[in-house]
Amino acid sequence: MNPKVLAAGLLAVLPLLAVLFLNLGRDPHAIESPLIGRSAPPFALTPAGGGPAVSLESLRGRPVVVNFWATWCVPCFQEHAVLVQGAQALAPGVQFVGIVYEDEEPRVLQFLEQRGSTYPSLMDPEAKTAIAYGVAGVPETYFIDAAGSVVTKYVGPLDSRLLAALVRKTRGGT
Repeated sequence: MNPKVLAAGLLAVLPLLAVLFLNLGRDPHAIESPLIGRSAPPFALTPAGGGPAVSLESLRGRPVVVNFWATWCVPCFQEHAVLVQGAQALAPGVQFVGIVYEDEEPRVLQFLEQRGSTYPSLMDPEAKTAIAYGVAGVPETYFIDAAGSVVTKYVGPLDSRLLAALVRKTRGGT
């Protein structure tokens, strides 16, 4: 075996193995966001179907789960029941809010009529709120503490166990 070829191979492989090893155990859905630890971007959006606008400011004093979703998003469809059950189980101590991402209100209303909901789904015209939060796709969920600071962000569909764990973090738990 040629020692130069072996050395070159090790120089190429060892850094890759180090990166892999250092990232073992990291959740690829727990995405770092520049918003974590900062005040959540404010919003005041109208619920699908009409009604008075819901603002983030009006929800201060309790943790808030902000879920960006759309009817055309298969993972959103899959997690919807988890969010509805979580909102029922954790009310009134935690407020859930859905923000509709790049979707049409009639489709949203039909979706909610068929599948039910226990929290407001807010329309985001021109996706200004999604842009403020840095949403790249759906579903994305932000967990905001009672003081209005973003505690964590999760990309992808939530299951009930994960939802409960992330809500605990907004309450100061681990």
